[in-house]
Order: sequence, then C-alpha cells, then structure tokens
Amino acid sequence: MARTTPRPTPARTQTLTPVLQHCPACGQRLWADYHNYRTLTTLDGTTRLVLQVRRCRNPACARHHRPYRPEAEGRLALPYHAFGLDIVARVGTLRYAQHRSVPEIHQELTRRGVPLAERTVTNLLDRYDELRALASADPRRLRPLLQAQSRVVLALDGLRPDVGHEVLWVVRDCLSGEVLLAKSLLSATQADLAALLREVSRALPVAVAAVVSDGQESIRLAVAQVFPDVPHQLCQFHYLREAARPLYEADRHAKKELKKRVRGVRPLERRMEGRDDPSAEVVRGYCAAVRSALTDDGRPPLDAKGLLLQDRLAAVAGSLDRVAEKRGSRPN
Repeated sequence: MARTTPRPTPARTQTLTPVLQHCPACGQRLWADYHNYRTLTTLDGTTRLVLQVRRCRNPACARHHRPYRPEAEGRLALPYHAFGLDIVARVGTLRYAQHRSVPEIHQELTRRGVPLAERTVTNLLDRYDELRALASADPRRLRPLLQAQSRVVLALDGLRPDVGHEVLWVVRDCLSGEVLLAKSLLSATQADLAALLREVSRALPVAVAAVVSDGQESIRLAVAQVFPDVPHQLCQFHYLREAARPLYEADRHAKKELKKRVRGVRPLERRMEGRDDPSAEVVRGYCAAVRSALTDDGRPPLDAKGLLLQDRLAAVAGSLDRVAEKRGSRPN
C-alpha cells in the first residue's frame, strides 16, 4: 500500500564528507566525484543528509572507480533505510526489554513525534533481529567480502535509545561499510568491550589496520588490550569538538550578551497587530529577521553561534541604517 501522506519536510540539513583522503589500495588521492542525498528520520527529527562520494581515478588500482562514501553515514543508518539506527535500537528495546506489542511500540514512537506506519514497526523489528543475528559474526560471510581489501578499519560506537536502557554496540568496517557485529550490552566496561572486540577479531579473515571511536576511556582501554599494536584514532568530529571547547564557551557567552541587546521584539510585534500598512509589514519583517537570528544556533563547533548572531544582527543594523539615510531619520 502506498503512502497516503507526504514525508515530513526535513528540519535541518547535515553534510557528511569522507575522512579518508587517499585510496586505501594504491595511495593516490581520492577525487570528490558526486553527491548523494538521503532523508533520514531519527528520534531527534527528520534530517536531509548531503553525502559527498569520492572515487579513485587510477585505472591500475583494484578499487578504480569504486565509490567511497562518508564513514559517518553508517553510524546514523543502515544502507537504503529511511529510519536511523537510534529508532531501530529503540524499537528493539521496547519489544524485547519491555515486551511491548507492535501497536504499543507504534503508539510510543508516534507520541515521541516519529512519523511511521504500524507496518513499519514490524520492518524495523526485522532489521533489529538481523543486527542481533550479526552478533555471531560468521567468518564464511565475512571472508569473501573482506579478503579483497586485505585489511579493515574498525569503527566502534554505542547507540543508547534512552537513558538507563541497554546499549546497542555496533562494530563496522570503514573501508567496505560492512557491519561486522552488533550486540546489546547492559554496561560498557573495559572487559565487556574487550570481549566484543575479541569476538570480531576471531571472525575477521584479514588484519585490523586501525580503530576509530569517540575516545571513551573504556573503549581506549579495551582497544589497547585487544589490539596493542594497532593505531587508535579519535573520531574527527569528537576531536574537533574537544579542541574547540574553550572557544565554544567564549562564543556562547558572547551570544548571551548579544541577546540582551536585542530584547523587546515581541512588544514591537504586538504594536503592529491588526495593521496591514506598508510600515507595519516592514517592522514585522525586521522583527522576524531578528527572531530568526536569535533562534539559529548554527552547528557547533564548525559554526560559532555567537559570531553567526553578530553577523546577522550587523546585517539587520546595516539595513536599518540604509533606510535611515533614505528617509532622513532612523526609525525606533
């Protein structure tokens, strides 16, 4: 049965680019070839993903013209799926930990603002079961997939549907994008994660070249215990976020101070209520511009929200100055 209602309009756009700059087979630089687009629904809302895809242009390379997608894409959703892994994990928790029925799961997700049909809940349960089945990583399945690339780069991350629930840990290969293992754990201690990594290591037909994670202490200790000679790299986003934390705090304080200077938008809007003359329309337009500037937090740490607010308020003030020059006086 086809959809009877359109999918929600994405509330935000997120651009993902591959971290790898050079081909893992021949070492030559990967070219940004094209972009793919995905609309993804998560527990936080609907997002439009813009995915930069790179390819090797060396004709003699074994990976010639094979697409290399952003590594972070696999952390958000399964291939060709419109719902994020956080929703898949939440559906599995509601079903197997809280023993809820499909209609009850559908009602809970709808209450949280996730637009989906009851039949979709059944499909998401199937995906959760498939991920759990990967907990017994089958060497016969992995061997033909991984032997051609001769090595893997492991990415380890945990998906927690809600505070207090068990965490779905997913281990995948960044080079092929293949999910190698998924298992729910009640805790994330060094011993638990080390056992998880050992299970993956025993099932792999090739060597582990590197490990990427968010730098959680238990993950670092587990990787050092299981793969003592393998480089362990912090995720670029987490690294940048930690490095930019002092600047982020200063920028947040600057935005707070700027917001104090532009209070009083709502009283102006009330004064214009019921008026449809050109002056009222202009005032409402400026109020809307200021309100939009105040509510847009950017995307820290890449976009500093304080500097963004400063630029937008400066643009509004510049527009008011130009109006004042034409009319001879600046409006209040």
